[in-house]
Amino acid sequence: MIPEDDRGPAWLHDYGFTDFSQIEADIQAMENFARKLAASVHDNYAPHLQTVTTAMSTRIPEPPLAFVELRSFLVAHNEIQNVSHQNVYNFANGTQGFATAASDISRQYEGSDALAHARVRDVDSALDRVGIPASTPTGVDF
Repeated sequence: MIPEDDRGPAWLHDYGFTDFSQIEADIQAMENFARKLAASVHDNYAPHLQTVTTAMSTRIPEPPLAFVELRSFLVAHNEIQNVSHQNVYNFANGTQGFATAASDISRQYEGSDALAHARVRDVDSALDRVGIPASTPTGVDF
């Protein structure tokens, strides 16, 4: 038993412990958030996508063969450019997938009684269907 003086503040006593069986998903709030996020992507993000794509697709001229450091930099730059370009597209697609999953879950649990039975597992399953992996801590099984 740890003496009370050595336990630290009371609000930290249960730090690191989570009872995942008691997590509730607010489906309607999630659907509302997803709908607003999807609208924001459509209205504020998508119109600039072509400009970003054009800017990121600009090729840098090849450096002289003798300039090894510059050549190494350009290889790394190209790899980062490709990943960044994928992230630009994946953000829009992932956001739309999230909105779709939230809408599906909300339709499945329309009634207030059914909404009370929605579980994190159902949310994870809906996100998996649209290709958004659930992030679970290592060693935790729901």
